[in-house]
Amino acid sequence: MTVVARVDLNGDVGESFGIWRLGDDARILGFVTSANIACGFHAGDPATIDATVREATRRGVAVGAHPSYPDLAGFGRRSMRLSPAEVEAAVLYQIGAVEAIARANGVRLSHVKPHGALYNDAADDRELADAIASAVLRAGDYRLVGLAGSALIDAARDAGVRSASEGFCDRAYGADGRLRPRRLAGALLSDPAVAARQALDIATRGCVRVEGGAEIALRADTLCIHGDTPGAVEIAQAVRAALESAGVRVAALE
Repeated sequence: MTVVARVDLNGDVGESFGIWRLGDDARILGFVTSANIACGFHAGDPATIDATVREATRRGVAVGAHPSYPDLAGFGRRSMRLSPAEVEAAVLYQIGAVEAIARANGVRLSHVKPHGALYNDAADDRELADAIASAVLRAGDYRLVGLAGSALIDAARDAGVRSASEGFCDRAYGADGRLRPRRLAGALLSDPAVAARQALDIATRGCVRVEGGAEIALRADTLCIHGDTPGAVEIAQAVRAALESAGVRVAALE
């Protein structure tokens, strides 16, 4: 077993909206080291962003922006036919919203991670990935988080933007190394033990089991837990415990 020195554990949070509550952010933030905060386009609102930044800061969790397509009704999980210029402006706008609230709370935004369909589309669409990387570059010196082995990581490199390759604890992988679509059975890993085992495989063995039972190589700097996955808190607790028990240092990206 080859154990990595450290890995970041990130959570998608701040996804409540108005009177509608989603996820248990306060508890999840007790286990993760980085928070991807919804920017208002798929979920979240100004008060939720502010409260989530405050809670993350109180717990010493790094704060990042989680921009998406402008798809509030679909939770950002529907692809949209936007031009690269429209995507760049939308991402820049959303980063600015979270960055301003973070700055007002005395903390620095550390990273940007696209959400949902925007994230998945940018994994294979280089033009879209370039638009996102350009927005991050224009916004400031932030790290761009993208699917390991994807066009988004390549776009960040070519744009001179720091990046972090991401693996997932609570999502199944297809044979192509992409996330199994949510519409298919088995796409979500809601069993904490199964999620923890996948996290350990990625962090300590550099591989992940995919559809059909084969293993493929996967190197990740950060591992994700979705705040809206059933049992997200229990998954976060199990993953954190498994990683630390295996000798992996769990710490935010530098």
